[in-house]
Amino acid sequence: MANRHPLDELMYPPFRGFPGEGLEFLRRLKRNNNRRWFHSHRQEYQDCVRFPMECLIAALAQRMADVAPEIEFNPKKSIFRIYRDTRFSKNKTPYKTNIAASFKLRGKKSPTESPGLYVGIEPGEIWVGGGLYMPMGPQLKAIRSSIVGDPDAWLTIVENGRFRRVYGGIDGEKLVNAPLGYPKDHPMIGYLRHKQFYAGRVFEDSACLSARFPGVVETVFRDILPLVRWLVRAGV
Repeated sequence: MANRHPLDELMYPPFRGFPGEGLEFLRRLKRNNNRRWFHSHRQEYQDCVRFPMECLIAALAQRMADVAPEIEFNPKKSIFRIYRDTRFSKNKTPYKTNIAASFKLRGKKSPTESPGLYVGIEPGEIWVGGGLYMPMGPQLKAIRSSIVGDPDAWLTIVENGRFRRVYGGIDGEKLVNAPLGYPKDHPMIGYLRHKQFYAGRVFEDSACLSARFPGVVETVFRDILPLVRWLVRAGV
């Protein structure tokens, strides 16, 4: 792939598909996950992995501008760092073996995770979706209170026919027992036991290699937006 073009910060060429060289780089990084190897291949990462992801985000920014104006799609800021936080992990490999980006509310700064949209590219798993992956205690309380306070609003989103058919409902870990303060026979107990609230789809690698991939991502984001907006209204 050609070297990165000297373009303005938010001006990128059209997304033509994530390059096969980028997926191959991530495969090789998984086999050579050490600083020496990465440093010697840093330019390849920039050209074949990060820059194509920036182009994808720029394409999404255009597509989602009128659909979700409250959410920021920034090629510079939305991408996750390649470096892993190994401080509290038994896995001390220094680099992530995927390229991913999350999209949150504009201007929202919080010490906790915020609801948003997500796209991740890793050989063997292309995941697109959104929601809230690691809510803290106060966020979980707010979500559960909102579910109980207006169950119809919640069910309208998560029991929607297309949502159930395409995404299979809400994903995420659940408590074994009812959360504190709720009876085990509560009519919404299946949702109240959730510790995570997200949904999405897994695609074959070939999906991201296509110039049509931004449209695929947009479709998923449109489907997941009602969930993200509900979580925002719940005060998380």
